[in-house]
Amino acid sequence: MSAPIFANHGCRLNAYETEAMKELSAQAGLENAVVINTCAVTAEAVRKARQEIRKLRRAHPGARLIVTGCAVQTEPETFAAMAEVDAVIGNTEKMQPGTWAGLAGAFGTEPVQVDDIMSVTETAGHLIDGFGTRSRAYVQVQNGCDHRCTFCIIPYGRGNSRSVPAGVVVDQINRLVQRGYNEVVLTGVDLTSWGADLPSEPGLGDLVMRILKLTDVPRLRISSIDSIEVDENLMEAIATEPRLMPHLHLSLQHGDDLILKRMKRRHLRGDAIRFAQEARALRPEMTFGADIIAGFPTETEAQFENSLALVEECGLTWLHVFPYSPRPGTPAARMPQVHGTAIKERAARLRALGDAQVTRHLAAQIGAQHNVLMENPHMGRTEQFTEVRFALPQPEGRIVPARISGIDGGQLTAA
Repeated sequence: MSAPIFANHGCRLNAYETEAMKELSAQAGLENAVVINTCAVTAEAVRKARQEIRKLRRAHPGARLIVTGCAVQTEPETFAAMAEVDAVIGNTEKMQPGTWAGLAGAFGTEPVQVDDIMSVTETAGHLIDGFGTRSRAYVQVQNGCDHRCTFCIIPYGRGNSRSVPAGVVVDQINRLVQRGYNEVVLTGVDLTSWGADLPSEPGLGDLVMRILKLTDVPRLRISSIDSIEVDENLMEAIATEPRLMPHLHLSLQHGDDLILKRMKRRHLRGDAIRFAQEARALRPEMTFGADIIAGFPTETEAQFENSLALVEECGLTWLHVFPYSPRPGTPAARMPQVHGTAIKERAARLRALGDAQVTRHLAAQIGAQHNVLMENPHMGRTEQFTEVRFALPQPEGRIVPARISGIDGGQLTAA
């Protein structure tokens, strides 16, 4: 018999949880199984999950096929009905040792184990000490979301927002530093809501300041944030803490105020522009990534062009473009839809603009001095998460000083 095979789809949080499931399944002694951790962020993500299930079943006909993740949590009946699937496990159940003990013990366990995610009040952020490359670890500090954007299915897959206590996070990061990690990335579904469910309701900035005070982590990075929820302490950390990396990924979604209201977002375009300006004034080297949806229901050409303009006005560099796809059960799915051809064309225009922004950013780095965290002997990343290719091998996992000499494709180069 062989160890389980794991396939992960979706976000960094899913990847973190896949690593935790590997440990839980190993502890339980699970063998001869294939586990697929699914994503539900778009209809395309669900389609890809189903496609991979069929592919993996053909590749491993004798293995037990177990499916979990957000797509399973939001539509368990879809996956339970697939002939290729042996077990369907919800997002809460996949983090419980007892689930894996049951799967390893016998084939007679309940084939569908998906409970009400909204009843969950804690998150299992302590299961593993991060994951990632030998140089960078990802640490889950939050799960779930209390907001109900009209396009988003994720709260129904992840439940309400819940936070990992600061002391648990600090202890985890200290262990990672002792193991030689030079960078830690904080991850969550709605990271800036961290602390709202904890005593005294601390903010994400409080957690960041505490980590930087109580650990020796050389580089701390924040994953996606909602800029309207950024607190004063996080702004202070941006201004005063060189160990907090000058790179933020913003959950913006659109550049038109009416569309933002129809999305039920909590900010307007002016809020996004103001935050970007303030953050860059505090930290001139700050770079931004952003999520932007193309073709949201009712979006006109003029409204779409406001998203294009927002890229320039916020000075965005790294764009994550989502062509809108309706998710059943969400309010946006019942709104007047934009034609698929227009959605595809607008997404392509956004991506082209994103490519131009990256080119501009790369050109501005030539001659600059950067501290580069090496992910392998020939490639590392700057403080702004830009890839740098080295002609000569460097020590993997180390932070090395480098002067940027040129550009090769989408990477910077250094001697």
